[in-house]
Amino acid sequence: MQRSMVGETPETVKPICYRGRPLPDAPFVRRCVSMTAVNAPGGHAKPTAAERAGPTYSISELAQEFALTTRAIRFYEHEGLLAPRRRGLARIYGERERTRIKLILRGKRLGLALSEIRELFDIYATAGNERPQLAKFLQLLAERRAMLHQQREDIDAVLAEIAFIERDCNRRLRLEAPPPAAAPGGEDGK
Repeated sequence: MQRSMVGETPETVKPICYRGRPLPDAPFVRRCVSMTAVNAPGGHAKPTAAERAGPTYSISELAQEFALTTRAIRFYEHEGLLAPRRRGLARIYGERERTRIKLILRGKRLGLALSEIRELFDIYATAGNERPQLAKFLQLLAERRAMLHQQREDIDAVLAEIAFIERDCNRRLRLEAPPPAAAPGGEDGK
């Protein structure tokens, strides 16, 4: 069975879409989830009738699906990234929270901090459209790319230094090699 990077199977994936088309890294296409469904103001919008009628998930189900701990999901909630409905003490997660978890994991995979991911969610919530959110996302991606290029240069410099030191150590070992041992019964025949 093929799985995506966040442990999804083709049967469970609902890729995030932009203008009705799945984003390029969405490997399986079943049904698109619009950004509107993901980005309600402050992450705490009242669920629509469709959301209440839609599929719901327990924290354990989401943890298993995304290979997370329930503690991690509760931490995302504490950080304001998720806002599940409550039924008594039980958390009821809908498609919106499931999609947000996918976006959180994608952002983490790209190296974004949770605060940056939250900012992207909040930008959409306040602007009401994707344009400012996409512009900010492009800015974050450019910053991340620049940082990765710098890290690559730093790694290349360290690798070059390691290679130089290894060559120098090997050269010094060859210069200081002990002379070959004399064979028994050498020159004086004893």
